[in-house]
Amino acid sequence: MECTVEWGGPSGMLFTASTGSGHATVMDGAVDGGGHNLAPRPMEMVLVGTGGCTAYDVVLILKRGRHAVTGCSVKLEAERAAADPKVFTKIHFAFTVTGRDLPREAVERAVALSHEKYCSASAMLEKTAELTFGVEIVQSL
Repeated sequence: MECTVEWGGPSGMLFTASTGSGHATVMDGAVDGGGHNLAPRPMEMVLVGTGGCTAYDVVLILKRGRHAVTGCSVKLEAERAAADPKVFTKIHFAFTVTGRDLPREAVERAVALSHEKYCSASAMLEKTAELTFGVEIVQSL
């Protein structure tokens, strides 16, 4: 896995990242940090990546279990250390999973498996942060 991150130049703190899989994204800083607030902050991208990693796992685990999952979202709320390096110290994952006849046990098991076995991002973040989880199941017709 690889990526390249390039600074946009002296008029701000905009960075463009190009990934080995051929995709691009941008990051920027807050105005008070020299940025122009044009894109997510780098640490927001870490949080976004973690949410994507775990949601991917949950959907895949439920599909492999032949459960009729039709939607999955996860809201992450994080706290960071006050001093540099401002690592994440607490992260709460609030999952909302939608589907037909979804057993609570299966959804909770999928969330647990993601965090205990499969999600590389949360495995790294749990070294500095207390991770907590909540699950809401929405039954669809």
